[in-house]
Amino acid sequence: MKQEISIVEERFEFSRDIKKWLFYLVATGLALAVLGSVIVGVGHHGDVESAHHSPVWLQRLWTAIWVNSVYFTGIAVIGVFFVAFNYASQAGWSAAIKRIPEAFGSWLLYAGIIALVVFLVAKGSLFHWTVEESDPIILGKRPYLNTGFFVARLILYYGLWYMMYRAIRKRSLEEDTLGGAESWRKIRFYSVIFIVVFAVTSSTSAWDWVMSTDPHWFSTLFGWYVFSSWFVAGLVAIALMLVWLKESGYLAPVNANHFHDMGKYIFAFSIFWMYLWFSQYLLIYYSNIPEEALHYYERLHSPVYGPMFYVNIILNFFFPFLVLMTRDSKRHGIFLKIAGVVLLIGHWIDFYLQIAPPVVGQHGGIGFLEAGVTMIFAAAFLFVVLGSLSKAPLIARKHPMLEESLHYHT
Repeated sequence: MKQEISIVEERFEFSRDIKKWLFYLVATGLALAVLGSVIVGVGHHGDVESAHHSPVWLQRLWTAIWVNSVYFTGIAVIGVFFVAFNYASQAGWSAAIKRIPEAFGSWLLYAGIIALVVFLVAKGSLFHWTVEESDPIILGKRPYLNTGFFVARLILYYGLWYMMYRAIRKRSLEEDTLGGAESWRKIRFYSVIFIVVFAVTSSTSAWDWVMSTDPHWFSTLFGWYVFSSWFVAGLVAIALMLVWLKESGYLAPVNANHFHDMGKYIFAFSIFWMYLWFSQYLLIYYSNIPEEALHYYERLHSPVYGPMFYVNIILNFFFPFLVLMTRDSKRHGIFLKIAGVVLLIGHWIDFYLQIAPPVVGQHGGIGFLEAGVTMIFAAAFLFVVLGSLSKAPLIARKHPMLEESLHYHT
């Protein structure tokens, strides 16, 4: 007998207990960040990071904040991208789970404010092109790398992404009331526009926020590389929240087939990430141009970053490849949770490896300070996303393709 769509009316309860645990996460993160700053400050007492003339602990603090700003921005915007490409491709299977990635976009407003404030306050610590006056390479890039244009681009990226998210979200909520296909067509229209905008801005924002921390280095496929890392992290975050909600008694129509598709996405794009990682490495390795090769030399031959370099490949490719290779592993929450947690850590390390070496040099590392800042960002992100999730039905009950998702089988 076919399942009736009317039985899927559900609302997520953002309970006091969940808020309490998020508060504990913030408090623990704050304590670890302070403890880590003290430990780094004592360990490097009197030292300054020569390129920036700042205390090492402060350099590491700004680095940790910027890494997390970029990382959680990526997860949020991939949530919107996930909704958009499923609408644009008329994929019905995701109709029952779309409210999860849809909620991720609510973080973009806060992410934009954080990124703007951090850049304005700490630009000299994070981006040495903002204070360098004599470097001929930086002077040659001054028409693009200047504070005013950078701030304008940052506001443009977040502004476009958030406006497109709000347009999609508004029509999605209207669909719950109006039904029919009109709202679906409007969402599809906005989704196509968002995909075109994101195709450009995902690359240019990667140049600005990550690659320009080392303005002497460049890679022509770097935008795709950052996108792939964002995409895997975003897919994993969607899958983990899907599993958690299902295990908490929500999303009754969701089944192993939905888990399977999320697992296939994660498996496939982990391979795609490795393909881009290897392509970038191989091209730079065999061309052996000094200004390009230095990027890898500073990481491979560093006692600080060298071990992370290899851990990065293991966590982001070999581990998920082996864990999610079989069909059954993609259909069970336990395997998605194991692979997902590892991948979230792995792609955080990936961004850290891109940003930290040119900012803090050989004074970098992952310790209490970095863990604490990450916990604070994770708690803030979850607070905003879960709050958004609680404001609409978990199942878009009047989505014209919901029937396909309810009876989806693969």
